[in-house]
Amino acid sequence: MSPTSTYRIQFTPDFTFADAEAVVDYLDALGVGALYASPLLEAVPGSTHGYDVVDPTRAREELGGEAGRQALGKALRQAGLGLVVDIVPNHMAVEDGPVNPWWWDVLQHGEESRYARYFDVDWSSGKLLLPFAGSPEDEREHENYVSAFWRRGNTELNYRRFFDITTLAAVRVEDPEVFEATHGEVLRWVAAGDVTGLRVDHPDGLADPGGYVRRLRDRAGCWLVVEKILGPDEALPASWPADGTTGYDALREVCGLFVDPAGEPGYTALARELGVATDFAAVEHECRNLVTDTILRAEVRRIAALVDHPDREAAALAVARVMAAFPVYRSYLPEGRDAWDAAVRSAAGPGADPAAVRALDEQVRADPRGELATRLQQTSGMVVAKGTEDTAFYRYTRFVALNEVGGAPDRFGMSPDEFHERAAAREAGSPAAMTALSTHDTKRSEDVRARLAVLAEIPDEFAGAVRRWTAAHPIDEPALNLLAWQSLVGAWPITAERMAGYLDKAAKESKIRTTWVDHDEPFEAAVAAWPDEVLSGPVAADVAAFVDRVEAHGWSNALGQKLVQLTAPGVPDVYQGTELWDLSLVDPDNRRPVDYAVRRDLLDAIADGLLPPVDATGAAKLLVVHKALRLRRERPELFRGYRPLPASGPGAAHAVAFERTGLVAVATRLPVGLAAAGGWRDTELPLPPGTWTDVLTARPARARLGDLLDHYPVALLVRGDQ
Repeated sequence: MSPTSTYRIQFTPDFTFADAEAVVDYLDALGVGALYASPLLEAVPGSTHGYDVVDPTRAREELGGEAGRQALGKALRQAGLGLVVDIVPNHMAVEDGPVNPWWWDVLQHGEESRYARYFDVDWSSGKLLLPFAGSPEDEREHENYVSAFWRRGNTELNYRRFFDITTLAAVRVEDPEVFEATHGEVLRWVAAGDVTGLRVDHPDGLADPGGYVRRLRDRAGCWLVVEKILGPDEALPASWPADGTTGYDALREVCGLFVDPAGEPGYTALARELGVATDFAAVEHECRNLVTDTILRAEVRRIAALVDHPDREAAALAVARVMAAFPVYRSYLPEGRDAWDAAVRSAAGPGADPAAVRALDEQVRADPRGELATRLQQTSGMVVAKGTEDTAFYRYTRFVALNEVGGAPDRFGMSPDEFHERAAAREAGSPAAMTALSTHDTKRSEDVRARLAVLAEIPDEFAGAVRRWTAAHPIDEPALNLLAWQSLVGAWPITAERMAGYLDKAAKESKIRTTWVDHDEPFEAAVAAWPDEVLSGPVAADVAAFVDRVEAHGWSNALGQKLVQLTAPGVPDVYQGTELWDLSLVDPDNRRPVDYAVRRDLLDAIADGLLPPVDATGAAKLLVVHKALRLRRERPELFRGYRPLPASGPGAAHAVAFERTGLVAVATRLPVGLAAAGGWRDTELPLPPGTWTDVLTARPARARLGDLLDHYPVALLVRGDQ
């Protein structure tokens, strides 16, 4: 059974099982259905995220170990809340040492280790190559492995890894013994009733994602969602018995609803003027090719060795170009042939050897479950993620509110009609899928995107500001310069330290002037100095004044998208702390500690009847989250079905509303344009028959939107007087 909602908590050595247990009463009062936990198994000491598991057979000691886990589970059960756990089947953390006992056994015994087949190692290539040495002089040869210079990893690595992270070695969960060994402990928690749902990390890296999901469903039998990043028009494979994805598809739809498509020409013109690329397809193609030709070169060569073609370099190029050309993250042959065929057609263009591409295609189609097809599909998701999310999204900075995991930066906003169509499809096909607005992996928080969405309505004004600011404090790389000003406005107020950390990561991810491994030290120093120069100079006052003009409209967008997410089809997740305004940027910025004391006090005041204003405290957002979550938990029968409710009158385009079963959600969109047109005026929302009450204000609902939305830019209506 799916939870009514989830609340994501990032466990760290500084936020343990005991700390989570201490906020269970707050989560219960907020209205949460289940605590959604980051990975809880034993991880690398000091890890702040938990995706670097080293021992899947026990709860993480730094979080409180088994006793702490059981105490948290008991507290959640007593409060009537579920527990959803994030699991990591694709990889484990490894090093040249004993921190991971299975890997250490492999290093000691080589291919004779009982764990040798647990990891995806190419034993035919000789000794295991560990690219962890700091210099060529530090290289050491051992009986079963070589401690090699780290730069050899991208070209000579002989074990599969997670993306380009050599300290995360891939695990062969397609082997039943390995599945049982890696999942036994978590499945024990499920069987005991301590865990009520599972979130699967990165299924695209698995040899057989569909088979894995089917096995996990059979063994666990609980709510199951997968971190499958869907393309804009892609559906989850029909053969997967999962309840749905982790919600990046919903994120794109909800956020797009609040972006004005009319702003696209202005931002394209600004980007061109500043020297920023404006052809997303070309940028994406270039970045994916960069990834296959450099950081994933070892993976490409391993796959090419399986191709029945005499020219190894031609085969490698064919493999690289096919993976770079995928219209989605990966195909799932023999299902989904369209994606494979599209990639092959694109790769057969200039540059690649047509005979090598043809040989690759014929061999894959002849044996779609064979090693070549499997490895190529496992790796294509890595190419897309590293090339698109982690490179192109930092180069194509025309309008960065769209540059999100699962996003489509070349699709400028989403019409209400398209949103309604997709929401209705989710209700019909995957009503228990997770929906999200902020996650531990988003490039920027939901409230940053909400404020940036305002800029889509004022492209000329923002362009003028960027010209002034750039003249005073330019960053000598156009894409990063445009990203920096958008990020500064979106996350304002922000410290120089946080901004410097963000820009350092952005500069290295873009791989234009500097990278994580090949540094341009003078450029990095200039980027590091930029935030303090801006924030301590006269431009800071101009930025602050600009933010003052858009802030209230950003709050309106933030409340609108939150209400839509919480009431639309799916199981909504609230990322830790985002029940108040949260202006975080990409990790690790979004893993900063959450002040639950402030949230408790505000929630207590709301429970006592406070109707907070929409202001900098964020209490109005807490009100919306609290009322919607409590309603979902206490009256789940209201959250069924889906029907658009179109408004009529001069401001109709600025309202988005839908009805479920005895519930109506109403939100304001494009608030700048609404205000410029004189407000709602005679716009009305024809309500279904009966009397309706706004749960947020406890007032009777009226059809005139000027009356209904005079206190908040959103309304949550239920039939009757309760």
